[in-house]
Amino acid sequence: MQKLIKFKPIKPLLTGETLDTLTAAVVEAGFPAFRALQVMEWVYKQYVTTWGEMVNVPKALKEWLESRYTFQASSLVLVKGASDVTEKHLLRQGDGSLIETVLIRYPQRGVGADESRKTICVSSQVGCAYGCKFCASGLDGWKRHLFAGEIVDQVLHICRAEAKREADGVPFDNIVFMGMGEPLANYDHVMRAITILNAPWGLHFGGRRITVSTSGLVPEILKLAEEPVSFRLAISLHGATNPVRDKIMPVNRKYPLEMLLPAVKAFAEKRGRMITLEYILIDGINDGLDQAEILSKIAKDLHAHVNLIPYNKVEGLRWVRPNIMRQTAFHDVLKAAGASSTIRKEKGHDIAAACGQLRLQVQQEETAAEKQGAEGLAADE
Repeated sequence: MQKLIKFKPIKPLLTGETLDTLTAAVVEAGFPAFRALQVMEWVYKQYVTTWGEMVNVPKALKEWLESRYTFQASSLVLVKGASDVTEKHLLRQGDGSLIETVLIRYPQRGVGADESRKTICVSSQVGCAYGCKFCASGLDGWKRHLFAGEIVDQVLHICRAEAKREADGVPFDNIVFMGMGEPLANYDHVMRAITILNAPWGLHFGGRRITVSTSGLVPEILKLAEEPVSFRLAISLHGATNPVRDKIMPVNRKYPLEMLLPAVKAFAEKRGRMITLEYILIDGINDGLDQAEILSKIAKDLHAHVNLIPYNKVEGLRWVRPNIMRQTAFHDVLKAAGASSTIRKEKGHDIAAACGQLRLQVQQEETAAEKQGAEGLAADE
């Protein structure tokens, strides 16, 4: 049985507060309401990391804030940079849990490497309970949901790192909820985090550049369509038929394609946005041309874009990516049918950038070190 973590921060996370909730708390403590906006500007516009850096905030308020809130939700464990300038940041939360945040850079054609499109991929849970057979995120089970403040903190962490690197305003172009965990299983905290990321007093990041990915939680997809922030939706499809999805995605048994696809279509019609169908190509599992033909029909019916992703090898799992010829043949079927599609260029393969890989490696190393230390102490006794 997997060990679940019951964790609640000793003090609320500042990065989990909205302007309304912080203003109410500040006023209740006897300070003017406008001070809350000043604090938010220091956090989300100046990227400060300590109370002392808020130079126009009175000392009494800073002392009260410090007694009431936790400023930073996580600490950096390590950064691994790939040869393609992808970076994986491993962060430790207040309870010791490890999560991953990935910064992906896509150099623009015809311009220098410094002028690139950048995407930050955030996690929404510690581990994952949905058990997709090809994914490293759930290999150590599901531990807990991330709080909204822990999700926002990941983005701020990248903002601070990139601001030191280059002074070009917003340090990335897209936020995708495609890291560890199933975002829609942590619905309330993810939506609160998106509210903070999108708000003018927060990072003021446009909804069109925020993408929420799901393995296919039908009730939550329908609920998403009613949310006020107009973000994008990506479906981790990975199979064009129920038998194929059943092999690799347990969620399909609860929400098979005949339930999932109408919900996705309802979302698209309600929001008027193109959906993305994420499709990891796995050799001998879902890369047959019959799957490509059915997938093209699904994509055209949904007016969706298909993002083909060659499988990123995970240590301990048997799956492998198809060769280039099979990838190309699959893609050619989609193109011939007139379905919008691309093959994603591989990113971060040399730094274990697939979801959960780096976390699992470090956890195993730390467990081995603890075991070795315990054995050493026992020998000394």
